[in-house]
Amino acid sequence: MAAHPSKPSDENTLWHYLCNLLAFELVNGGGISIINRLDRETSGLTLVATSRNAARALCRQMEAHKIRKSYLAIVFGWPAHDQWVVDAPILRQGSRTASKIWLKQCIHPEGSAAFTSFQTLSRLHSQTDSSDRFALVKATPRTGRMHQIRVHLAHSGHPIVGDKIYGADENCYLEFIETSWTPALESRLRLDRQALHACGLLLEESGLAWDIPLPQDLQGFLNGLTRADPNGTTS
Repeated sequence: MAAHPSKPSDENTLWHYLCNLLAFELVNGGGISIINRLDRETSGLTLVATSRNAARALCRQMEAHKIRKSYLAIVFGWPAHDQWVVDAPILRQGSRTASKIWLKQCIHPEGSAAFTSFQTLSRLHSQTDSSDRFALVKATPRTGRMHQIRVHLAHSGHPIVGDKIYGADENCYLEFIETSWTPALESRLRLDRQALHACGLLLEESGLAWDIPLPQDLQGFLNGLTRADPNGTTS
């Protein structure tokens, strides 16, 4: 679900649902501001302000890096390290070179600063082929660039399962736009959406915090895999 409408005909967006849910507040002078917008195929927590004062305060905290966000991602391959950091600037790929996908981002020295910490939570593999490897990774971004976690994981050599743009073949995105979901895409991407989930939010100034588990589709994918032991060998 898109966060905001991108054209007048868009009606199935988070903003529309919030307008219905908070109709009483809106009639009585409230306002709706979505503070942290998620990519269309990313699930998880979204922070919403219902007044202008709250929106200003939360945006100020966001700019001061006082709102901590954490994500869970299922990636291809086994990361070599249990913890690592990517400090690599990001900009829109099409601004520097030809790009088939207008919104695709890339790492470039002239880009905006982007910093993400990663932690490998578990290493897994297919039940039928131990060389078919995956990992559950926790990501903690310090900055909030477009597609930051997706770009940084792909840069690390571990693109997110189901990611049509930053996976092994960006043509998957173009094919999906043309054909929608097909068995051919499933064989390459494994999931029909990127396996990225906003699992935690912490407001440092107030101490308010929220945590939610993986949704059913991502947990179901993990349940179909076999966990490796801490040394990285199959159990």
